[in-house]
Amino acid sequence: MTEPALPPHGRIANRDNSPRTKARKRALDILFESELRERPTVETLADRVALAEPPVRPFTIDLVNGYLEFAEVIDSVLGDSLADGWTLDRMNRVDRNLARIAIYEMMHTDTPQRVAIAEAVDLAAELSTDDSPAFVNAVLARATDVLRRRTPDSAAAEASRSEERRVGKEC
Repeated sequence: MTEPALPPHGRIANRDNSPRTKARKRALDILFESELRERPTVETLADRVALAEPPVRPFTIDLVNGYLEFAEVIDSVLGDSLADGWTLDRMNRVDRNLARIAIYEMMHTDTPQRVAIAEAVDLAAELSTDDSPAFVNAVLARATDVLRRRTPDSAAAEASRSEERRVGKEC
């Protein structure tokens, strides 16, 4: 039996297709549809919840509403994470909205940053262009640096947590 071919980035996208992965994909669908149809996202979300085909998971609602609540800050972080010459408008819709969801998760949920990035990269591999996984990964890696710089206490807090883990292992 032959192994399935790996996508160009070398990872098998969404192997487990967990409920949270499905919720992220659905949040992407809602953000993408709203942007494509030039329609308020809250209306698209309300329609999808009412239609319930498939049902909209609570985590999907949290992701969409979370992005909407913090859109200005998230888009600022995203914009600051792009290479020179790139703008939010230049990004393709799928990549832009995957990055928005991941940045929201990194900023406002208990999802580890590496998980938020991996999920976005896997969905980019499944739903976007061949170049998208590497692009999304690079943008989100820069976003973690932007977030660290914008939150000066985060470096001190991480150093403190590292010290606590080290001390805990010594005991």
